[in-house]
Amino acid sequence: MNSPAVSVILPAYNCEKYIGKAIQSVLQQTFADLELIIINDGSTDKTESRILQFTDPRIIYLQNPQNKGLIYTLNRAIELAKGNYIARMDSDDICLQERLSKQKEYLDAHPETTMVASTINFIDANGNDKGIWPLDRKTISPAFISNKMPFENCIAHPTIMIRADILKKLKYNPRQVNIEDYDLWLRLLNRGYVIDKINEPLLWYRIHDDSITHVHLKKRNFFFKHLRMKRIFLAKEILSRRVNGFTLKVIASTIVDFIKGTGKEVKKIVGK
Repeated sequence: MNSPAVSVILPAYNCEKYIGKAIQSVLQQTFADLELIIINDGSTDKTESRILQFTDPRIIYLQNPQNKGLIYTLNRAIELAKGNYIARMDSDDICLQERLSKQKEYLDAHPETTMVASTINFIDANGNDKGIWPLDRKTISPAFISNKMPFENCIAHPTIMIRADILKKLKYNPRQVNIEDYDLWLRLLNRGYVIDKINEPLLWYRIHDDSITHVHLKKRNFFFKHLRMKRIFLAKEILSRRVNGFTLKVIASTIVDFIKGTGKEVKKIVGK
């Protein structure tokens, strides 16, 4: 059996409400030469029964013996992926039908590009339109992305498609919990890999009370979280002697994060 052109990796944890539509949106892509790797990370709801309703032979379904976390699950899926390209997908989002086709065509036509994302439209728990992410629409070209990324993440994680050989080499850093994507983008750029973005919304990104973005990031001082992530990133890159102009920009951004994070904490204290 020939290997598929694209491997879509989809981690799943307690997502019974949304995963059916997420899976359906992948299987109904106009580009069909794919495998969909779904790993159930120890769900305790009806996630598994929702997944098993689908019998498409392109689905590879696996379970972690217990809840191991997103990074472990992503890296396990990456190891299993057989495609030349790997696309990310979250269990509560929805791909537009031409997403994979357009991203694969872009990478085929631009061998200098390692990873391509797309813009997004936000939807709520019921699928209603919730607008756009302004930063997302302002950072389209590789130059804009590279210049902005040391200071702020401008890529929506579930929109990316990346060359498999590169992702298999780098993977996600287990130390960067709930911010593993930003760390990976920094490592890619610091090594000279090109990240680009298709200026078209190819994914509906769902915002709801149970999302990782809401639960793990909104309740914390994200400036300090970015600061910690960048310190881990910088320590690894500097020890590996990968220091360049991009690295220096990240170092400068840590000062900005510290100042803004401290200001946010002061406001909390003063506001009490």
